[in-house]
Amino acid sequence: MAAFEERWGGLVLPPASRYEGGPKYFATDVPEGSASEGWSFEAGVQRSAVPYGFRIGPSGEFGISTDLWVPLHADVEGWVEALALTRHASRWARQITTVTGDDVDDVVLDGFEPVREVRGLADTWWRGADSLVAVYTGEARALSFPRGRSAVIYSGLDAWGLRGGVEDEVG
Repeated sequence: MAAFEERWGGLVLPPASRYEGGPKYFATDVPEGSASEGWSFEAGVQRSAVPYGFRIGPSGEFGISTDLWVPLHADVEGWVEALALTRHASRWARQITTVTGDDVDDVVLDGFEPVREVRGLADTWWRGADSLVAVYTGEARALSFPRGRSAVIYSGLDAWGLRGGVEDEVG
Protein backbone atom coordinates (compact mmCIF):
# COMPACT_ATOMS: atom_id res chain seq x y z
CA MET A 1 0.00 0.00 0.00
CA ALA A 2 2.77 2.40 0.88
CA ALA A 3 4.53 1.82 -2.45
CA PHE A 4 1.26 2.31 -4.35
CA GLU A 5 0.47 5.51 -2.47
CA GLU A 6 3.99 6.86 -2.99
CA ARG A 7 3.92 6.24 -6.74
CA TRP A 8 0.26 6.73 -7.65
CA GLY A 9 -1.49 8.40 -4.70
CA GLY A 10 -3.40 11.52 -5.69
CA LEU A 11 -2.99 11.03 -9.44
CA VAL A 12 -6.17 12.37 -11.08
CA LEU A 13 -7.25 10.14 -13.96
CA PRO A 14 -9.17 10.87 -17.15
CA PRO A 15 -12.56 9.18 -17.31
CA ALA A 16 -12.45 5.59 -18.56
CA SER A 17 -14.74 4.65 -21.44
CA ARG A 18 -16.10 1.75 -19.37
CA TYR A 19 -16.77 1.13 -15.67
CA GLU A 20 -18.76 4.38 -15.40
CA GLY A 21 -15.54 6.32 -15.80
CA GLY A 22 -13.38 4.31 -13.40
CA PRO A 23 -11.71 5.82 -10.35
CA LYS A 24 -11.46 9.61 -10.30
CA TYR A 25 -8.04 9.53 -8.67
CA PHE A 26 -5.80 6.96 -7.03
CA ALA A 27 -5.96 6.74 -3.24
CA THR A 28 -5.67 3.85 -0.79
CA ASP A 29 -7.95 2.80 2.01
CA VAL A 30 -7.89 0.15 4.72
CA PRO A 31 -6.51 -3.18 3.45
CA GLU A 32 -8.72 -6.27 3.38
CA GLY A 33 -7.82 -9.95 3.43
CA SER A 34 -5.17 -11.85 5.32
CA ALA A 35 -1.60 -13.04 5.02
CA SER A 36 -2.81 -16.48 3.92
CA GLU A 37 -5.33 -15.36 1.25
CA GLY A 38 -3.49 -12.18 0.27
CA TRP A 39 -4.18 -8.54 0.92
CA SER A 40 -6.04 -6.09 -1.30
CA PHE A 41 -6.93 -2.44 -0.94
CA GLU A 42 -9.04 0.25 -2.54
CA ALA A 43 -7.37 1.85 -5.55
CA GLY A 44 -9.43 5.02 -5.63
CA VAL A 45 -12.84 6.60 -5.37
CA GLN A 46 -15.23 5.80 -8.23
CA ARG A 47 -16.71 8.65 -10.26
CA SER A 48 -20.28 7.41 -9.98
CA ALA A 49 -22.34 4.86 -8.09
CA VAL A 50 -21.32 1.40 -9.28
CA PRO A 51 -21.94 -1.96 -7.59
CA TYR A 52 -18.21 -2.64 -7.21
CA GLY A 53 -15.03 -1.02 -6.00
CA PHE A 54 -11.70 -0.51 -7.74
CA ARG A 55 -8.98 -2.45 -5.98
CA ILE A 56 -5.36 -3.46 -6.05
CA GLY A 57 -5.10 -7.23 -5.59
CA PRO A 58 -2.67 -9.39 -3.65
CA SER A 59 -0.14 -9.52 -6.51
CA GLY A 60 -0.52 -5.88 -7.56
CA GLU A 61 -3.32 -6.45 -10.08
CA PHE A 62 -5.78 -3.64 -10.85
CA GLY A 63 -9.38 -4.81 -10.82
CA ILE A 64 -12.90 -4.56 -9.54
CA SER A 65 -14.51 -6.28 -6.61
CA THR A 66 -18.06 -7.16 -5.69
CA ASP A 67 -18.44 -10.41 -3.76
CA LEU A 68 -16.11 -11.62 -6.51
CA TRP A 69 -12.61 -10.26 -7.24
CA VAL A 70 -11.96 -9.74 -10.97
CA PRO A 71 -8.48 -8.52 -11.95
CA LEU A 72 -8.73 -6.38 -15.10
CA HIS A 73 -4.99 -5.75 -15.62
CA ALA A 74 -1.89 -7.38 -14.18
CA ASP A 75 -0.88 -4.07 -12.59
CA VAL A 76 -1.77 -0.39 -12.30
CA GLU A 77 0.43 0.47 -15.28
CA GLY A 78 -1.83 -1.73 -17.41
CA TRP A 79 -4.92 0.27 -16.41
CA VAL A 80 -3.14 3.56 -17.11
CA GLU A 81 -1.89 2.28 -20.49
CA ALA A 82 -5.44 1.16 -21.39
CA LEU A 83 -6.78 4.64 -20.55
CA ALA A 84 -4.11 6.23 -22.74
CA LEU A 85 -4.67 3.78 -25.58
CA THR A 86 -8.42 4.40 -25.52
CA ARG A 87 -7.87 8.13 -25.90
CA HIS A 88 -5.28 7.64 -28.65
CA ALA A 89 -7.32 5.11 -30.64
CA SER A 90 -10.48 7.22 -30.33
CA ARG A 91 -8.70 10.17 -31.84
CA TRP A 92 -7.05 8.41 -34.80
CA ALA A 93 -9.56 5.71 -35.83
CA ARG A 94 -11.60 6.35 -38.96
CA GLN A 95 -14.39 4.16 -37.60
CA ILE A 96 -15.32 2.93 -34.11
CA THR A 97 -17.67 -0.02 -33.73
CA THR A 98 -18.97 -1.40 -30.44
CA VAL A 99 -20.45 -4.88 -30.06
CA THR A 100 -21.95 -6.30 -26.89
CA GLY A 101 -23.07 -9.55 -25.31
CA ASP A 102 -22.86 -12.69 -27.43
CA ASP A 103 -21.78 -10.62 -30.46
CA VAL A 104 -18.36 -10.30 -28.80
CA ASP A 105 -17.83 -13.98 -29.67
CA ASP A 106 -18.07 -13.04 -33.37
CA VAL A 107 -15.10 -10.64 -33.22
CA VAL A 108 -12.34 -12.40 -35.15
CA LEU A 109 -8.88 -11.78 -33.73
CA ASP A 110 -6.95 -14.07 -36.10
CA GLY A 111 -3.80 -12.24 -37.15
CA PHE A 112 -4.03 -9.85 -34.18
CA GLU A 113 -1.43 -9.70 -31.43
CA PRO A 114 -2.07 -8.76 -27.81
CA VAL A 115 -1.06 -5.24 -26.83
CA ARG A 116 1.39 -6.16 -24.09
CA GLU A 117 1.49 -2.73 -22.46
CA VAL A 118 -2.06 -3.03 -21.11
CA ARG A 119 -1.16 -6.29 -19.35
CA GLY A 120 -4.72 -7.44 -19.90
CA LEU A 121 -6.41 -10.08 -17.80
CA ALA A 122 -10.22 -9.71 -17.93
CA ASP A 123 -9.87 -6.69 -20.24
CA THR A 124 -7.57 -7.10 -23.23
CA TRP A 125 -6.38 -5.09 -26.22
CA TRP A 126 -5.41 -6.52 -29.62
CA ARG A 127 -3.46 -4.96 -32.51
CA GLY A 128 -4.05 -5.92 -36.15
CA ALA A 129 -2.88 -4.60 -39.51
CA ASP A 130 -5.07 -1.48 -39.35
CA SER A 131 -7.20 -1.95 -36.23
CA LEU A 132 -7.10 -2.01 -32.46
CA VAL A 133 -9.69 -4.02 -30.54
CA ALA A 134 -10.49 -3.60 -26.85
CA VAL A 135 -12.38 -6.51 -25.24
CA TYR A 136 -14.03 -5.79 -21.89
CA THR A 137 -15.23 -8.72 -19.77
CA GLY A 138 -14.49 -7.56 -16.22
CA GLU A 139 -17.85 -6.07 -15.35
CA ALA A 140 -19.67 -9.03 -16.91
CA ARG A 141 -17.63 -11.44 -14.77
CA ALA A 142 -17.95 -9.43 -11.55
CA LEU A 143 -21.71 -9.10 -11.92
CA SER A 144 -22.32 -12.57 -13.41
CA PHE A 145 -23.87 -10.85 -16.43
CA PRO A 146 -22.42 -12.31 -19.67
CA ARG A 147 -24.41 -9.86 -21.81
CA GLY A 148 -22.32 -7.11 -20.18
CA ARG A 149 -19.28 -8.08 -22.26
CA SER A 150 -18.26 -5.62 -24.96
CA ALA A 151 -15.66 -5.12 -27.66
CA VAL A 152 -14.69 -1.82 -29.24
CA ILE A 153 -13.10 -1.99 -32.68
CA TYR A 154 -11.03 1.01 -33.72
CA SER A 155 -10.47 0.59 -37.47
CA GLY A 156 -8.84 2.51 -40.28
CA LEU A 157 -5.68 3.23 -38.30
CA ASP A 158 -2.35 4.07 -39.92
CA ALA A 159 1.05 3.25 -38.35
CA TRP A 160 0.79 6.23 -35.99
CA GLY A 161 -2.73 5.25 -34.96
CA LEU A 162 -1.67 1.67 -34.28
CA ARG A 163 1.44 2.43 -32.23
CA GLY A 164 1.67 6.14 -31.50
CA GLY A 165 5.30 6.12 -32.55
CA VAL A 166 6.24 3.36 -30.10
CA GLU A 167 7.69 0.20 -31.59
CA ASP A 168 7.85 -3.17 -29.86
CA GLU A 169 11.11 -3.99 -28.17
CA VAL A 170 13.16 -6.61 -29.96
CA GLY A 171 14.26 -9.61 -27.93
